[in-house]
Amino acid sequence: HKAAAAEARHRNTDRGWKATPVSDRLEIRLPQEGADVYVFAGPGMQDVVRRYNLFCGGGTLPPRWGLGFWHRVPTLFRDAEVEQEAMEFRTRGIPCDVIGLEPGWHSASYPVTYEWDGGRFPDPAGFVSRMRDAGFQVNLWEHPYVSPESALYGSMRELSGTYSVWGGLAPDYTLEEARKLYADQHDREHVSLGVSGYKLDECDGSELTRNAWMFPAHAEFPSGHDGEQMRQLYGLLLQDVTDRLYRGKNRRTYGLVRASNAGASNLPYVLYSDLYDHRQFVRALCNASFAGLLWCPEVRRADSAEDWVRRMQTVCFSPLAMLNAWGDGVKPWSYPEAEAIIRHYIRLRMRLLPYLYTVFAEYEAKGIPPFQAMPLVLANDRQEQGKREETGGSFSGVGESESGFNTAEGAYGKQAGREWDDQFCIGRDLLVAPLFAGETGRDVLLPGGVWYEAETGVRHPGGQIVHVDCPLERLPLFVREGAIIPMMPALDHVPAGQTEIPVEMVHFGTEPGEGLLYDDDGETFDFEKGGGSWLKVSVAIAQGGGFTGTPEKGGPACRYNITGWRFGQTRLPQE
Repeated sequence: HKAAAAEARHRNTDRGWKATPVSDRLEIRLPQEGADVYVFAGPGMQDVVRRYNLFCGGGTLPPRWGLGFWHRVPTLFRDAEVEQEAMEFRTRGIPCDVIGLEPGWHSASYPVTYEWDGGRFPDPAGFVSRMRDAGFQVNLWEHPYVSPESALYGSMRELSGTYSVWGGLAPDYTLEEARKLYADQHDREHVSLGVSGYKLDECDGSELTRNAWMFPAHAEFPSGHDGEQMRQLYGLLLQDVTDRLYRGKNRRTYGLVRASNAGASNLPYVLYSDLYDHRQFVRALCNASFAGLLWCPEVRRADSAEDWVRRMQTVCFSPLAMLNAWGDGVKPWSYPEAEAIIRHYIRLRMRLLPYLYTVFAEYEAKGIPPFQAMPLVLANDRQEQGKREETGGSFSGVGESESGFNTAEGAYGKQAGREWDDQFCIGRDLLVAPLFAGETGRDVLLPGGVWYEAETGVRHPGGQIVHVDCPLERLPLFVREGAIIPMMPALDHVPAGQTEIPVEMVHFGTEPGEGLLYDDDGETFDFEKGGGSWLKVSVAIAQGGGFTGTPEKGGPACRYNITGWRFGQTRLPQE
């Protein structure tokens, strides 16, 4: 074509030549039976993501306790062992809101019964009640495959696919009858007892782990779906049926899921994986922000105390902060030399909970991802400022060396530049740049404006790359100038009901600023009917110097009691 010829470039002399040219057009091959295609556009990248999330019903707003710390106990723990381990969190001054039970709570598992094991949990209702009285929510592990020992097996048999998994049924949850059987059983055996939610495992096939399960692509289901279609839907269907179960009781839930798909923004689940590369976990957390998904870089074990600390620091600044001790039996205090560091960051997460909760409320109401990869942050900065320039060669290279063409990196026009997929922002005002075992410092890409190292107060002009050195006891955490960070005490757990929560407003830097503080009952869906409280907070320069902050008190529907202001801070206040 004539247009194509006009774009031809001379590789011998044009360093901009690429082996894979970028087209200004996108082609989509549709299946023969056709498909509905939705295109989302907007003036900026974040607008596109926001509109997609809002189209899916808005982002999820977890119950307030869901943003606390989670701990999953070893798989065969009995009720007394669970309670003993949970209470050690209280003894050691480490906040914890959720205790997760792994496969051993089932009377049989792999496949599962969804029924309590009478030997390990002789009184499930009493156990859940005692845990809740101590401030712990209970989350149950499960997977989709129904054991022949389950009371559900007979009624589900004709509603399942033609292939079993681990000898259990694979129900067709596109069928209303199958959904009702599952929901009724879960309500009777779990939800009515006070169980707070689920970890929905093994709905993914997991070929990346060098193992495989699920049904084959040619499996057949009563609805007419084949195995390929059902594999794409399974994670979504399980999220949807459990979400509806809790919604029907006007209770919010929050949990984990092994597989999801498009349209999941408003479902109260966070993705996780049995793969365990720390750096890739951070990359997944970043990538999820483009797709209306959330990611949990859970901690299960460590190669050393250093690896342990770096992983725990990361998880404390993630959508769901969880230690998963199901197989390794680890605790936050497993490395005694690191216990104080771990305690500090779990407590810091609890202190930042009003900020986190507000960020998630904006996700629900406006579609803004609570955790954002750097391309989203930088594109939004450019859009807001209107004149931010592309950073240029500092952020990406073309694989050249001083002696000439670098054949290892650039033989095919490969860009060897850094992608900055190892750092992210939480909301607009916090930037997290995790460190990994073996590192004592790192480069950090700062967006425009001025940023402060949250725990040292060191000031950095933004719009550049800075290097920070961090000993093991410190995570590279930055706060934007003008930010107003609401902070609460590091309580043992999130208060239930209408308990008043004291909040101190912490303003950063020398510039005025404004922000939002969101609150509701933290547990129900009443906020969807106007039960939430949005409080605009601002800091202005007072006459004669200094700052003033408004409002001085929380609103009438707000549980937060603003106890004071700190102006012109350069670091987060210590406990």
